[in-house]
Amino acid sequence: MTTAYLNGEFLPLQEARISPLDRGFLFGDGIYEVVPSYGGRMVGFSQHFARMEKGLAMVEIAPSLTEQDTRDICQHLIDSNRETLGENIGVYLHVSRGADTRRFHAYPEGVQPTVFAFAFALTAPVNADRTIHAGAKVAITQDLRWQRCHIKSTALLGNVMHFQQGYREGNAETILFNGDGQITEASSSNVFIVKDGEVLTPPLDNQLLPGITRMLVLACLQKAGIPHRESWFSVDDLNNADEVWLTSSGKEILPVVQVGDKTIADGKVGPVWEQAFTLYSKLKFEL
Repeated sequence: MTTAYLNGEFLPLQEARISPLDRGFLFGDGIYEVVPSYGGRMVGFSQHFARMEKGLAMVEIAPSLTEQDTRDICQHLIDSNRETLGENIGVYLHVSRGADTRRFHAYPEGVQPTVFAFAFALTAPVNADRTIHAGAKVAITQDLRWQRCHIKSTALLGNVMHFQQGYREGNAETILFNGDGQITEASSSNVFIVKDGEVLTPPLDNQLLPGITRMLVLACLQKAGIPHRESWFSVDDLNNADEVWLTSSGKEILPVVQVGDKTIADGKVGPVWEQAFTLYSKLKFEL
């Protein structure tokens, strides 16, 4: 039995309860984050909290916890659940607008936000060795979600449907492209490609989430002097890349060797991934 947090109280996850009138349940009216930790140490906590604060401001939910409060909650969940979940733990943070007395689309006044968090086991990090990593196979399809993907909203049905499409076919993810044929992101990840030694990732706008791992990877590339830039690229560019990566808090940096029915380069994990992931593994607690 794992420990969770709900509105100021730590309690067994199975005992956590919210009102059926909570707007997070009725409308997906909330913001969330997932903070990874390894050996009790969190990765990118300050960046995750800053993104959550920004998201809450965008949807006009007043935060009820400070950064230090939130850090303490996360650390408590990590420490109290390590015996059950092991050394690699993710913390899911969820803030909804709260429970009103009726179902009404407009934002209610005088409602307290619901703050919920729980811990779950992460898979162990892989070794940064391209000779033993098989790489992932992913699907690709047009992005049919809403146009505010930069907000990390709890209303994830569009993402879930895209992910399910790939999952049903035995793929690890689904990469998405917009109406102009440009790659935006994947259903739960950011996308990178490598071409002629240069790393590219789409620039931030409303079509994609400003991923924290994406941010940390860019910082690692800068430190290592690996050529990189934020630039749009097409489906053809993706298919003809030397390497393709996906980044997220859970995946870290996942190399992709097949997109749909197209093999990427020679179908093997590439050397730039190995270089970038080696540095990321070394620096991820410090960035």
